[in-house]
Amino acid sequence: MSQEPLIRISVRNLVEFVLQEGDIDNRKARPSEKEAMQLGSRIHRSIQRRMGSAYHAEVSLKEQFSCDGFVLQLEGRADGIFEKEGTIYIDEIKGILRSLDKVEKVHLAQAKCYAYIYGHQNACEEIGVQMTYCHMETEEVKHFAEVYSMTELQDWFTDLVNEYEKWAKFEIEWRKQRNASIKKVEFPYEYREGQKRVATSVYTAIHRKKKLFIQAPTGVGKTIATIFPAVKAVGEELGEKIFYLTAKTITRTVAEQAYRLLAERGLQYKVLTLTAKEKICFCEEVNCNPDACPYAKGHYDRVNDAVYDIITSECHISREKVEEYAKKHQVCPFEMSLDVSLWIDAIICDYNYVFDPRAQLKRFFSEGKKGEYLFLVDEAHNLVERGREMYSATLYKEEFLTISKKLKPFHTKLAKRVEACNKALLEMKRECENYQLHESISGFILKLMNVQSGLESLMEDEEKLEDDVLEFYFHVRDFLNIYDRVDDNYVIYTEFEQTGGFKMKLFCVNPAENLKECLEKGNSSIFFSATFLPIQYYKKLLGADEEDYAIYIDSPFDVRNRRILIGTDISSKYTMRGPNTYRRYAEYILNIVKVKSGNYMVYFPSYQFMEDVYDSFKEQELHMLGIVKQVANMNEEDREVFLQQFEDASNKNLVGFCVMGGVFSEGIDLTDERLIGSIIVGTGLPQVCNEREILKNYFDGQNMAGFDYAYLFPGVNKVLQAAGRVIRTEKDKGVITLLDQRFMGRSYAEIFPREWSDRECCDVENLTEKLNLFWKGAI
Repeated sequence: MSQEPLIRISVRNLVEFVLQEGDIDNRKARPSEKEAMQLGSRIHRSIQRRMGSAYHAEVSLKEQFSCDGFVLQLEGRADGIFEKEGTIYIDEIKGILRSLDKVEKVHLAQAKCYAYIYGHQNACEEIGVQMTYCHMETEEVKHFAEVYSMTELQDWFTDLVNEYEKWAKFEIEWRKQRNASIKKVEFPYEYREGQKRVATSVYTAIHRKKKLFIQAPTGVGKTIATIFPAVKAVGEELGEKIFYLTAKTITRTVAEQAYRLLAERGLQYKVLTLTAKEKICFCEEVNCNPDACPYAKGHYDRVNDAVYDIITSECHISREKVEEYAKKHQVCPFEMSLDVSLWIDAIICDYNYVFDPRAQLKRFFSEGKKGEYLFLVDEAHNLVERGREMYSATLYKEEFLTISKKLKPFHTKLAKRVEACNKALLEMKRECENYQLHESISGFILKLMNVQSGLESLMEDEEKLEDDVLEFYFHVRDFLNIYDRVDDNYVIYTEFEQTGGFKMKLFCVNPAENLKECLEKGNSSIFFSATFLPIQYYKKLLGADEEDYAIYIDSPFDVRNRRILIGTDISSKYTMRGPNTYRRYAEYILNIVKVKSGNYMVYFPSYQFMEDVYDSFKEQELHMLGIVKQVANMNEEDREVFLQQFEDASNKNLVGFCVMGGVFSEGIDLTDERLIGSIIVGTGLPQVCNEREILKNYFDGQNMAGFDYAYLFPGVNKVLQAAGRVIRTEKDKGVITLLDQRFMGRSYAEIFPREWSDRECCDVENLTEKLNLFWKGAI
């Protein structure tokens, strides 16, 4: 039996997978998993203590069952085992929030599995199953007990396992095919300069279960050079599932292309791209309940068939494929894609599916779970700010006041709890002039926990909560969940916003520990970016250990194909801004464009600065020059229209006005003549604000150069990203102009890539001469 392939699965996962049924319904919110576990553990311990010394609590059970072509190993832990009137009983304890009068005989399947395993191992003729339900607030207990013969349990269990058998066989057969193909597949190209070093370093880091930080400029081919060795490592059983993590949708396409390229070389690998619920939902409005969405109604009755259909028919499961099969089987495409992820070799998705406690894939990363995961983190410089955002939480006083008034006529007790929080925030508001740091908010948190408890009781009693009350509940729950994480890496503050609102924020200033906690659920993590300087800054804030690795890859491109000029007679400092400065910048832009016709991007530190220079630029004699301008909150279609103008071969003289750090300064790929110049206005330093000052002061307090961490390093990253749009291939030729005299400072020189050592100074008078020499090939 031991020579056959072994499939391990927990009793809970088996039962939930095979027996799921019914509708998706978001109208009934549930406690978070962590809360449920904490409450459940407390209830379990309380009940187990009451049952006396003959009651055996938390009994581990494991058994192997021979199936057709494989061995199924079932494992789990029975809440309790006891004997009553000569019969052994398996006890399954469930903590609930609803009235015990409404409880039906549910959750039986899990207990029956444990009963069958125990009876099988102990040669029982019959065995009892007791369901113990306990109300989590009142601790009122109710029991349901039934005795089964082993014969009827065996028949039931056989049917259950038979339902799972085809899935286990699929997994076994697919893994054989996959691993055989991995052994044969070769790198699809001749290695470019630096690319082999990337691939070798990735494999080594995975083999040694370390993190690797890769600074490698555009053109090295980082995506294929990280995916290929990761796939090879899977073939060597150094990992089982690859997560390719991205910050922006556009970079996912590159990863999809890399896997398809390897597939053309013979690799058999199942790859899924996850799309956000808001984007993939078939309905005009995301409203996940059976009354509003036909795909939610009966979803769980049909979803397993949909999943089996797609995983046995497709290897590269894009958004379009998910939508196709979801419509075919009339299921929710988003929820279906999450179920598909269990059977996939590689998942391409946004950072939040791994790191964000509100959105992470519970199937892989919930409390206590670990796996043989390999994390490939693309454009990883983005993860610092995204990490701060994901592990922070905010509440607004105004929301408490609104909800309190709404609840008062119908739910007086709960309204008083909400009002108590509102009064606490009002006291803080009166003490706050601009923003205020708080050492402790424990008193407010106790009041907030009372609000959460009241809202959960309300949800159990009401058929449906109004949207704003439900949203308020989620805000409260998320805030309390983040509060559980608060430590020395957090700052708690209250602040008046410019809009007039008053907020309290749990601000994760250093996300390293939280990110590290997620990464430790896998085997190895590879971080890579074209703008990873200074590397020590990113290592400190992304959870690196001392023994983790970092490599620097030089640019593979001929430096003679690009010119870097620093304008020394101009500055974007706030104190120097005005009509004369805007005209000078407009003059610089026009002179650059006049020397060589082509497409240029001009990057600004803010929309307002862009508008001011744009107004001055329009006053110039522009002739046949085309101008396009980024606007705030552009949707996908607007962005595509903007970029298409640069793709259009008929546009030979186009200037795009953009914002640094925006959608057009990162991740876009305009090769050849589509872009020949990047004009960077200002240093990219974030605007001075309370939060940036909090960051600065925090890192100063840690002896970690607060200004650099809060302003300089994030600013330079935006500059490097914008500059990186120009030279994308060995054929590209272009100019990078850094228009701010501050770029001459030592602090910038120390961060710039070493291949920028040939940068040169200029002013508006000699700019034309220097550019003419470059374009004529004299340099």
